[in-house]
Amino acid sequence: MTQSSLSPEVLLRQSLTNEEEEEEEEDYFDYFYDEPGSEPGTLSIEPDAPPSRIVLIDYSQDHAVRKSDLTPNALRPYLGTNTVSWMDIQGLGSEEVLKQVGEIFKLHPLLLEDIVNVPQRAKIEDYNDHIMLIAHRVRPNREEDGFESEQVSFVLGKRYLLTFQEGELSDCFDPVRDRIRANQGKVCQEGADYLVYLLLDMLIDEYFPLLEDYEERIEALEDTIIRNPSSQLMEEIYNIRRELLALRRLIWPLRHVMNVLLRDTNSLISSDARIYFRDCYDHIIQVLDIIEAYRELASSLMEVYMTSMSNKMNEVMKFLTVISTIFIPLTFIAGVYGMNFEYMPELKSRWGYIITWGVMLAIAGGSLIFFWRRGWLQPSYSIKDD
Repeated sequence: MTQSSLSPEVLLRQSLTNEEEEEEEEDYFDYFYDEPGSEPGTLSIEPDAPPSRIVLIDYSQDHAVRKSDLTPNALRPYLGTNTVSWMDIQGLGSEEVLKQVGEIFKLHPLLLEDIVNVPQRAKIEDYNDHIMLIAHRVRPNREEDGFESEQVSFVLGKRYLLTFQEGELSDCFDPVRDRIRANQGKVCQEGADYLVYLLLDMLIDEYFPLLEDYEERIEALEDTIIRNPSSQLMEEIYNIRRELLALRRLIWPLRHVMNVLLRDTNSLISSDARIYFRDCYDHIIQVLDIIEAYRELASSLMEVYMTSMSNKMNEVMKFLTVISTIFIPLTFIAGVYGMNFEYMPELKSRWGYIITWGVMLAIAGGSLIFFWRRGWLQPSYSIKDD
């Protein structure tokens, strides 16, 4: 069986080892699941998780106060204030700190479990006096192709917002903090629900630069496939399809989260804030449309690859056919005069050898001229540089 007759999946299995496949699936597709028989609300802290660090910003129309490296008990005075208190917990490696935060804000054990046991599917849960949201941020991988993701959890109360970041990626909320300190925009005039909108919008907007990178990768891969198809390109096509599928799995459930925020009548979300959440919903739909378009392009690259490989094989077969066609009459002549008959007229001729060579060269040259005039020596297709 020739390489071009193999299916793309078979070619990929030949190019990737089982260990590499398992590693990639663990990076992109694994969600956390509880051990069978474990008690509900059990916190599973990863050994390499960074320690928890608390950053507080308390603000109103008139002032903004920022404090870092606080203890959980230092957050108690901000529960009953008229200002908006944003408490960002960076890192999920300190179980005692996380439990104290859960006790202070009366977080349900199952809510705290979803926050700590990452990764979780994007979702929203209503606990009457507070709302829990889970989303994911993404950014391009700095060391290789692909992307990195991190879970970000929100707990929205009446006048406060808790955010939980895994802490493995750089903090992405600094632009919002700078806007609060400079009292720019509407954030200082609105409540905590508007702050949730700003942070979610920032997470969603991070998908667009990443998708631009995938557009460039797909275009470059398409040019390479058309110009010089090779079996190694199948691995790249497959990786792009899997990464786009993983992106879709991250952003797709967030559409349901936005639907709940838009339709729910919880008093923690004001009618004015719901208008802004529509903007987030529109961005999510736009991201999903782009992902689906790129997935279709990636799928079509497989067809382009198979077509290019088939054309390449046809070129090889055409070349071999031309060579064979030229040598068939020459082989016939050489075979005739290679017979060991005693009485052959040309054997005694003084110019027989030269005449035979002349006839053979004339046949070969005439065949080449015939093939050239019929266009059979030209490539089936050619790519012109821009």
